[in-house]
Parts: sequence; C-alpha cells; structure tokens
Amino acid sequence: MKSVNLTAFPRTLGRRAGSKKLRASGRVPAVIYGHNPPQSLEIDLNDIRDVMHGAASEIVLLDLSVKDDAKPKRLALVQAIQHHVLTNQVLHIDLHEVAENEKVTVMVPVEAIGEAVGVKTGGGTLEHVLFKLKVRALPKDLPEVLRVDVSHLEIGKAIHIGEIPAVEGVEILGDKHISVLAVAAPVSEAQEAATLEAATSPTGEVEMIKEKKEDGTEGEAKPAAKGAEKGAAKAGDKAAAPAEKAGEKKAEKKK
Repeated sequence: MKSVNLTAFPRTLGRRAGSKKLRASGRVPAVIYGHNPPQSLEIDLNDIRDVMHGAASEIVLLDLSVKDDAKPKRLALVQAIQHHVLTNQVLHIDLHEVAENEKVTVMVPVEAIGEAVGVKTGGGTLEHVLFKLKVRALPKDLPEVLRVDVSHLEIGKAIHIGEIPAVEGVEILGDKHISVLAVAAPVSEAQEAATLEAATSPTGEVEMIKEKKEDGTEGEAKPAAKGAEKGAAKAGDKAAAPAEKAGEKKAEKKK
C-alpha cells in the first residue's frame, strides 16, 4: 500500500462544544494512538476528503506531518472514520500509528471480479457471504482491496477463504473452510409462493364465541377472551354445588 502525505495540527479545542466550533471552521477532530499515548489532532476537511477520494477503500496509509510537534513525521493507518448519518459529513477520524518493520492486522474489503457462469447461464444469484477479511502484513504490503475472480463459479459452488489467491507478503486470516462468495440456485415461482404462504399463515386458531343480543338472537362471533372458558367452568361448578345440596335436603324431607 502506497502512503499518502497528510498534514495535521495539534488539537486546540476540546470537549463537545470545541468539536462543533472546529467543524464550523473547516477542520475535523482526530486522535492518533499506537506507540505513544493518544494525542488529539485536527485535520483540514478538504485535505482528508482529497485523500479518501483517491482511495479504493477507507484503509489508507498516511505519511502524517504534525505541525510544531515534537514528533513531526509519523506513519499511520486510517483506522476509522465517523460520518454524519444524514449528511455523510466527516465527524471524527481515528488514526493508528504503525512502524514500517512491524506487521499490522486490518480488515480489508472483498471485491468480486467478473460474472459468474452460474449467474450468466444458469440464472443463479451471486451471494457475498463475507464483505471483509482480516489480513496481516507490513504496512507497505497491505492491500486496499482483495479482488477475487468469480467468473468460474457454477451454481452451488463457493470460494472459501483458503482458496483466495495469495498476495505477496500478505497473510489472510480466518477459517480456510468459510465461504466468501457463492452462487445460489434460482428460486422458482412455486418456492416463492410457498415461502410467502408460510410467512403469512396464522400460527394458531382463535376460538369464536357467538354473543346473544337482548332479543335472544345471536350476534357476531367474537374471539373468546383469555381465561373465559376457565371462568365459565368455575362459575358452572359453583352454581351446581348449591343445586345439589337443595336436592339432597328435599329428598330427606320426603323420607
């Protein structure tokens, strides 16, 4: 990975209010950590936009110059960029200081190249199982993107982590048997209908009880309330008990 020059400045404004003023002035708050204690910085918004515009992903290696700092030159990786949810404006940048001779581990995006034969001739669907892979390498050897040729993939076939062509100086980490890209068989109309029916069908039946109107006619059927059946049974039992006792007393008198 080729490094890109970027100038940063020691942070002068702190806290939340300071961040707002900083962004209003055209700069973005940032922090760099790694070999030294974390340090707060600020970067011109236009400068970081130019750097990211020319990059294939948000993984960028920087030759960072910090103005009027005890350590003016640093090698750093863009670790994370926080964006505003609605405007996509850059809100904050995390930088990770690295050494030229020290291997680092980062998540690299995966990009599919070509059109899979299973999609082209069989009507299948290319499934992106993993969008990023963890790799380890020296900063200069880090790839911005892992490009994988899928043109040979047939329906039901997949490319696993262990089958991705090795990049010189780069170790791809993870279980070698996990799928990264695959071609799924086309779904028939009958299968779609069955799936839709299963998703919309009721999970259970609701007992309906017809209510009697005042004139004795039956009204609309309504779902039974929870515990109505149990309550009715208990009420019936209570009513039956006095009736049985009254019957027993009458029988004794006759005797």
